[in-house]
Amino acid sequence: MSGAERGTGDTGRPGRSRFPRRVFGRGSEPDPRFTLANERTFLAWIRTSLALIAGGVALEALGLPMQPGLRLAASLVLVLAGILAPLQAWFGWARVEQAMRLGRALPGSVLTAPLAVVVSVVGVLLLLGYALR
Repeated sequence: MSGAERGTGDTGRPGRSRFPRRVFGRGSEPDPRFTLANERTFLAWIRTSLALIAGGVALEALGLPMQPGLRLAASLVLVLAGILAPLQAWFGWARVEQAMRLGRALPGSVLTAPLAVVVSVVGVLLLLGYALR
């Protein structure tokens, strides 16, 4: 069995060429399908982050006919959520990868519910801002 098949990189030494070591340095290599699914989830969080930032910037740049304070607040909340989403992506990916490598139950997402609340609040702010214009 080659080093790549053992999950040890090209050199055959555990964790030498894989980053981060705290994730790849322990446990055994999981089924590649699960690892790739975990990476797709990571990328989905990155896309979500980009969409939130773009939405916040567009909301302020378009200057919609609504209360300027509410529009600015909604824009800032969207941009802040877009800045926090990559943290969820990275730490969520690492937690799931470690759990798979150690044969543990998969952990839940930490920021999914708060992010849903934030986006809902922004939606309410936008509706209020449009109604109060």
